Amino acid sequence: MRTLKTLLLATVAGVILAGSASAADKLRFAVVPKAMNNPYFDLARDGCMKRAKELGNVECVYRGPVEHEPASQVQIIQDLITQGVDGMAISVPDADVAVNVIKQARDAGIAVITFDADSPKSVRQAYIGTDNIEMGRELGRQLVQRQPKPGTYITQSGGPAAENLNDRLKGLNEVLSKAGWKIAPGSPSYCNDDAALANQQLTDQMTANPDASAVVPIGGWALFAPEAYKGFVNANRKRYDGGALSLVMPDTLRIEVELLQQGYAQVLVGQRPFEMGEKAMDMLAALKKGQTVPPVTHVGLDVVTKANAAQFLK
Repeated sequence: MRTLKTLLLATVAGVILAGSASAADKLRFAVVPKAMNNPYFDLARDGCMKRAKELGNVECVYRGPVEHEPASQVQIIQDLITQGVDGMAISVPDADVAVNVIKQARDAGIAVITFDADSPKSVRQAYIGTDNIEMGRELGRQLVQRQPKPGTYITQSGGPAAENLNDRLKGLNEVLSKAGWKIAPGSPSYCNDDAALANQQLTDQMTANPDASAVVPIGGWALFAPEAYKGFVNANRKRYDGGALSLVMPDTLRIEVELLQQGYAQVLVGQRPFEMGEKAMDMLAALKKGQTVPPVTHVGLDVVTKANAAQFLK
């Protein structure tokens, strides 16, 4: 009886130890967004969590600054280095500021890639995200398609040091300048990924440029505060409904598609952050195995109008 009890206790202990070892063997990959208060990055988190669960031996750690603050993100990355995570996927708010901390992570033996927003001068091992110049061009093409007669356009960015956003501005301005459009004085404004500020800035720019023919931000920040955004559109409803004002908007979060269906935008040009989160886990796992990964991986774009909005939501 004593022997049987001893064997049972040993078996239970072995199971507990095996479970502990299994947890310890998991690779911990951190996804570090620009700002946790930006719902766009929630989709990257969801993709990361889904893929980590599928891989089985991977844990997705989602951590970043509450607001768009490059210095706060650097501190969080340094904390993750101290904690000894196995890899990081970082959306970089300031390409130059990130260079040193990415080197610190690599020197500590941590695999580092960027997603959504790159730091190409750093020693990051790969980038996953949108072809941002092409996204800017597509926003411009969608406006020209809806308003062939050129006018003045208002635009908005998140932060002046974000590589991805500057590339989008470059693509947007390239297409619209060739089509004869002029950028409004005071554009782009920079909202630092703050939805309330984004709406206030659009209101201020429209007040300063009452004859502007289009609003084409390069990020969907204003729409992330839907009631404030509705107020902005409704204040300009007469010109919008009459065709004198076009609203071409970026990103395709559910709330944005619903706003489109309700008549608060003409078209959305969307990225695929969920896919970025999935691919980040795959790429970091490959790097930890010593495999070679492509230096740049572009995910696609989605163009959503009222005609395909319901199908897109499915």
